[in-house]
Amino acid sequence: MHIRAVRLDELPLLQDIERAAGQCFRDIGMPEIADDEPLPLGELARYHRTGLAWVVADGADAPVAYLIADRVDGSLHVEQVSVHPDSARRGVGRSLLDRAAAHAVSEGAPALTLTTFTGVPWNAPYYARCGFELMDDSALTPGLRKIREHEAAHGLDRWPRACMRRAL
Repeated sequence: MHIRAVRLDELPLLQDIERAAGQCFRDIGMPEIADDEPLPLGELARYHRTGLAWVVADGADAPVAYLIADRVDGSLHVEQVSVHPDSARRGVGRSLLDRAAAHAVSEGAPALTLTTFTGVPWNAPYYARCGFELMDDSALTPGLRKIREHEAAHGLDRWPRACMRRAL
């Protein structure tokens, strides 16, 4: 498997990966998350245009996982990481996070940030193992506060969420 930039014609595959990856939320009593539709193709295309969308591709060069990011308040913010269940637990997500970190360093960004569910094993506890630390709400930058407000407006605060930061 290798990491590369996503191609425009692969954007529908990213939606498929996210739908498949989201099904595990159904098993832990979060069916609303499992049923949530992935980002629309136009929004995914924006990440493609900015050069902040990467995939892990298998031996046939087909995407099995992806990461998209935004620049937020000087850091690189991980908007979404999704790994197809058939490729889970193989270090694929960590590889994508490391690729995003390398990109952030090349741009002079001091950190990766993200928002995540705190009580989901493959969310906050996983990111902590990948070097992220929980951020106190008082330490949130204006951009991160805006992201959290947007998430709350869409009902994601029904379950405990937090921002996390990985210093680079």
